[in-house]
Amino acid sequence: MRYPTPPALEFVASIEVEVSETITIGTTAQGMRRVAPIRGGTVSGPGISGRVLDAGADFQRYPSEDLGLLEANYVLELHDGHRILVENRAMRVATAQDLASMMAGEHVDPRRVYFRCVPSLSADESGPYAWMNRMLFLGTGERRPEGVRIDVFRVK
Repeated sequence: MRYPTPPALEFVASIEVEVSETITIGTTAQGMRRVAPIRGGTVSGPGISGRVLDAGADFQRYPSEDLGLLEANYVLELHDGHRILVENRAMRVATAQDLASMMAGEHVDPRRVYFRCVPSLSADESGPYAWMNRMLFLGTGERRPEGVRIDVFRVK
C-alpha cells in the first residue's frame, strides 16, 4: 500500500514570550487552573521581526499531573508597524515531577517535555501579512523560567 506524502513544514519565526508571575486560581472541576500574564518579548524569523506587546495571557489547565493544556492570546507588533493576533493552543506533557518543576519556575530539560502547539495568526486583510489568515501553523515550545519560546512553522 502506498501512503500519501505528509505536508512539509516551513519555519516562520521564533517567538520569545516574557511572562510575569503566574496567578494560581486553584483546583477546579477542570483541574488546576493558572493564568500567566504576557508582558513582552520578541519575534524573529526570515522576513518577520518585532516585539510581543504587553497585552494578553496564557490560560493554563492541568487536568492531570502529567498534562498541561494551554491557551495563549497575545499581539505581535512587527518592525513595520503591522500587528498580528496570536491565538495559540498547546499541549505540554511531562512527568508529574517535571511539570511541577516548570510550574514552580524551574528549568526542565526540554527534551523531557512534549510541548506542541497550533498557533492561529491573524493579520489585517489589506496588509502584507494577510497570507497568514489563510495558512495553518504548527509549533514547538520550550518553557523557560522567564517565559516561553515558540518556534512557528507554516504547513505547506
